[in-house]
Amino acid sequence: MDKPIRVVIVDDHQVVLDGFIARLSLEKDFEVIGTASNGVEAVEVVKSIQPDVVLMDVSMPLMNGIDATRIIKEECPQVKVLMLTMHDNREYIMKVMQSGAVGYMLKEISAEKMVQAIKTVEQGSTYFCESVTQTLFSQGEIPVSDKPNPLSRREESVLKLVAQGYSSKKVASMLEISYRTVETHRQNIKHKLELSSTAELAKYAVERGMI
Repeated sequence: MDKPIRVVIVDDHQVVLDGFIARLSLEKDFEVIGTASNGVEAVEVVKSIQPDVVLMDVSMPLMNGIDATRIIKEECPQVKVLMLTMHDNREYIMKVMQSGAVGYMLKEISAEKMVQAIKTVEQGSTYFCESVTQTLFSQGEIPVSDKPNPLSRREESVLKLVAQGYSSKKVASMLEISYRTVETHRQNIKHKLELSSTAELAKYAVERGMI
């Protein structure tokens, strides 16, 4: 990696901030360039220094992480937000996905998994830790939409893999088609579903019971 991934960490507990900084300082691929202790500070810091990835706590004073993420995605759409929380219930997960965050992981996640998560979202994919995935994709949890599915079988195949966090390059390899074809399918899928982000595509796939 030529340049380190520039990270901002947002949490209202100093001990948590210090712990995450200590974890990431051991990785040459990362550079922690800022911190914040609430959602209002987070928006200001992110707008000011434009990081690559934000590790965002959900429950904070003044403004929670979900509301802060919505503002950040409006103001700085290129910034990837990875949500950190103690909660793995479905209501929280769906709110996070709707806010524009591209990942969701529990605070007790291992250092190895955290590194993987940050790299995954920075490359344009989504990331959900294992316990969140189990909660999100467990049978009977997901309401299926009544609207007809406008996607072709190939588009469905692409969407399923994209929703699981695979990059376009990986999807192309798995489906044995070209990278350009995958990108074309992704644009067509977004157009048909009137969606704009990977997180929204993942939410659609979950709600339709496609995963």
